[in-house]
Amino acid sequence: MKFESSKYSKLLEYKKIEFPFGNFYITKQFVISELNEGIHVDHIIAGEIVAHFSEHIKRNIKIGYIANRINPYSIEPQLWREFSNEYDFLVASAVVSYSDFGYLNSSLEKHFFKNSLKRCRSLNEAIEWTMDLDELKNIIQF
Repeated sequence: MKFESSKYSKLLEYKKIEFPFGNFYITKQFVISELNEGIHVDHIIAGEIVAHFSEHIKRNIKIGYIANRINPYSIEPQLWREFSNEYDFLVASAVVSYSDFGYLNSSLEKHFFKNSLKRCRSLNEAIEWTMDLDELKNIIQF
């Protein structure tokens, strides 16, 4: 389910950012990504994302991240390790997988991320888990 089709898009204030490789939805507590089918997330794409959010990163803002994998794509798993070693603004991440293969891939990625990474079967599950994190409660972010 796409974020804009979910009940949360009507309940939460958010800002949509469109990239050539997918969309990001920024709320006060978390960011949701919905990447395009067939892309490969590498250092170039990761760098574009970080560059766009660099002002927020510099202000030491803490957020959650939800990868809503509505489309199949690939990611270099070591990017999770490199990212979490270089930046500390992500409190936790959730990966929403809509297939068994996607769920297995997120299990592999979990080993590369030093913070909590929850594997979810629905966007609602991921949002509810993220909103329930103590580190993100009552925080005004973006």
